[in-house]
Amino acid sequence: MRDFNSSKAGVGKQKTVLLPKPRGFCAGVIRAIDIVRIALERLGRPVYVRKEIVHNQFVVEQLAAEGAVFVEGLDEVPHGAVTIFSAHGVAPAVREEAQKRRLRVIDATCPLVTKVHIEVMRYARENYSIILIGHRNHDEVIETFGEAPDSIHLVSNIEDVDALENVQPDRVIYATQTTLSLDDTRAIVDRLQQRFPSIISPPSSDICYATQNRQAAVKTLAERADLILVVGARNSSNSNRLVEVAQSAGTPAYLIANAQDVRAEWLESCFDIGVTAGASTPEILVQEVVEDLGVRGFRHVEELEFIEEDVQFPLPAALEKFERVVS
Repeated sequence: MRDFNSSKAGVGKQKTVLLPKPRGFCAGVIRAIDIVRIALERLGRPVYVRKEIVHNQFVVEQLAAEGAVFVEGLDEVPHGAVTIFSAHGVAPAVREEAQKRRLRVIDATCPLVTKVHIEVMRYARENYSIILIGHRNHDEVIETFGEAPDSIHLVSNIEDVDALENVQPDRVIYATQTTLSLDDTRAIVDRLQQRFPSIISPPSSDICYATQNRQAAVKTLAERADLILVVGARNSSNSNRLVEVAQSAGTPAYLIANAQDVRAEWLESCFDIGVTAGASTPEILVQEVVEDLGVRGFRHVEELEFIEEDVQFPLPAALEKFERVVS
């Protein structure tokens, strides 16, 4: 814990909520949610969505109330129905199944995830060993692995790197899940480069701009905050990484789904509380936390803009191609 007798805290200091920018929704998440809503508006109910469109239960429940039907597998989708692939991407086997069932597919895969898929496919065709850095059970990693299961070696930490076998040392490349911790990934890449000096790096970082920006903002926020609350889902990789980044900077941090998760004992002796959000978290949940903290005495709110974001992604052509089916 911080020394609350330091200049960062003291008698008479105003209790403040610090809100960093950027926080919350990224361009890929906005695009995915827009795709579902536009599809519902133009094509009518129901629209089927494979898996969570983004990793946030609040968002999923909102869209379900508007007419989206979320399914785990395509076998739950009626023949020929409008089907949206989530922002986390899909493996070729899923696309093939959708084609066999004549589903009207609208792909909401984040373009930055698509970039990783393209890299993997290219190097698999060229007979490279591919090291994929990511979390084994994350949807994005599962679907990326499906692009080239015979060529990909999955690693999640340095120990996994040391245990790698059957890698071609002179024909090897690495790719990463887009929502990882920059610091943790850097350590893994350093070890890969030690083991395989000829390893090829991605032409540009696979870790997405939003993940990088939010982590950078949290690092700076941690210099001032006594506590950081990250609003996000338990299965949101980028939200979990924000907690880890704050903790690594020496600031206590907790992942909360909403205001109801805030515990009074966390706030004891705190004067400056940072509140941020993962890239799939809607701003309404952040504001509910801010209101809850206000009731608890943190009535002053200060916005801190660290990085300006103006990224936008185009919508898929399929939204224009398909027409409403009248029964």
